[in-house]
Amino acid sequence: MEQTVAPQALSHVVDIDQAARILQKAERVLVIGCSGTGKSTLAQAIASLRGLAYVSMDRDIFWLPGWTLRPRPESIALIEKAVEGSHWIMDGNSPGTLPLRLPRTDIVIWRRPPRHIALRGVISRWFRYRGRSRPEMAPGCPERLDWKFLRYIWTFERNEAPQFQAMLERHGGHVPIVTLMSYRDGDELLSRLRNNI
Repeated sequence: MEQTVAPQALSHVVDIDQAARILQKAERVLVIGCSGTGKSTLAQAIASLRGLAYVSMDRDIFWLPGWTLRPRPESIALIEKAVEGSHWIMDGNSPGTLPLRLPRTDIVIWRRPPRHIALRGVISRWFRYRGRSRPEMAPGCPERLDWKFLRYIWTFERNEAPQFQAMLERHGGHVPIVTLMSYRDGDELLSRLRNNI
C-alpha cells in the first residue's frame, strides 16, 4: 500500500514558481529529505547555476573513512563554520542541527516524494556505486545497503518527517519552504531557475 503524505502544515510554504524566484537571489540554501530522493543531485545543480559552495553533510560533516561517525562536537563545529560562509547550498538531514542552520538560510527545499521513489533511488545508487564511495560521501565509505537503512526509508514520513516539521516551525518560521513531491517537481524548479537567471 502506497504511503500518503500529509499536507504541509508549515508556515511560509511557497510554490515552485515562487521558490525559483527566491533561489535567483538566495545566498544560503538547505536541501533536506529522505535518502534516495535526489537531494545531492539537485543541490549540486543549483550550486552550479548560482555559483554557490556545495556542502554535503555526509561527506563534509558527519562521516570519516570506514563509516566512522565524526565525534559530535567536531561535527557541530564544522556546521557552525560552514553556515558562517556567505554563499552555500547544504544538503543533508539531521533535524537536531537545524537550529544551527536555519537562522542563516534563505530558503529550504524539502524533497518529499513517496517512499517507493526513495527506495528506488537508494537501490539504484547501490548498484551504481557498489564497492566504492559516491562523490557525495566521505572517502573510504563504500556504498552500502542493509535492512536497517531500508526500514529508515520506509518509515521516514512517520518517524522522521514530524521532527523536521517541528524544527522548521520552531527555528525557521521566517524561512520560505518549497516541497518537491517528485523528480518532475525538481526538474521544474531547475527549469524555472534557469529561465530566471
